[in-house]
Amino acid sequence: MENRVTLLLVEDDPNLSDVLCDYLDLLGYKVIHAADGEAGLKAFRNSVIHFCILDVMLPKKDGFTLATEIRHENKEVPIIFLTARGLAEDRVTGFRSGCDDYISKPFSSEELSLRIEAILRRCQVNTSASQEIRIGKYIFDAVNYALIYNNSRQNLTPKEAALLKVLCRNKNTLVPREKALKEVWGDDDYFIGRSMDVFITRLRKYLKQDPDVAIVNVHSTGFRLEVKEITKD
Repeated sequence: MENRVTLLLVEDDPNLSDVLCDYLDLLGYKVIHAADGEAGLKAFRNSVIHFCILDVMLPKKDGFTLATEIRHENKEVPIIFLTARGLAEDRVTGFRSGCDDYISKPFSSEELSLRIEAILRRCQVNTSASQEIRIGKYIFDAVNYALIYNNSRQNLTPKEAALLKVLCRNKNTLVPREKALKEVWGDDDYFIGRSMDVFITRLRKYLKQDPDVAIVNVHSTGFRLEVKEITKD
C-alpha cells in the first residue's frame, strides 16, 4: 500500500510494543519499532517518519531527550508520549520538548488510534510530499532517496541519503567525522569510520557532473560539502 503513514514506535516493553505494532498495522499504518532511545533516533534519521509515538522511560536515551533531538531535525512531525507516570511535571516537560499529545498507561488501543487520527487531521500530514534540496545543479529528493540531475536519476541507499542529508544541513561548513558517524550510524567506531569513507567516495561519484559541487576532506578531521553559489550580473 503506497503512501501509508509511517509511525515510529519507541517502546521498550516487548509485550506492549508487539500488541501496538500488530494493532496499528491492522489499521493500515506502517510501523517502525525501536526498543530504546538511541535506536529510535537512528530509525528516525534513516527512515521517512510521519508520526512518532515515544515512551517516556526508555533505556539509553529517555523519551523527552529523544523528542528534543527529533524536534531539532524536524519541527513538524507529530509526537505522542506514552507514560506510566501521571505527574503534572512530566506533562509540562513533555509539551516543552515538543510533543502534541500525552497518553498515560494503561490506555486502550482505540484511544491511541483516535488520538493519532485527530492529530493527523489537525497537522494535515502529507505522505506523498517530497523533501527536495537543491545542491548546485542537482536536486536531492531526501524522502525518496534520489539524486536528480537533468533527466537522470541516481537512487541512493538509506545510509547514503542520511549522510548526504547531514552534509546538506551543514553546507559549506565542516562536518566533523565523529558528528557524521554519530548521526548516521549512531557510533564513531574506527571500523564504521572506514565504512563511511566508502560512502563519501560514492557520493562524490554521484555528484561529479557538477563542477561547482564537491565533498572535500578537511585535514582528516571531517568533510565539507562545498557548493559554489551562482551569481547573476
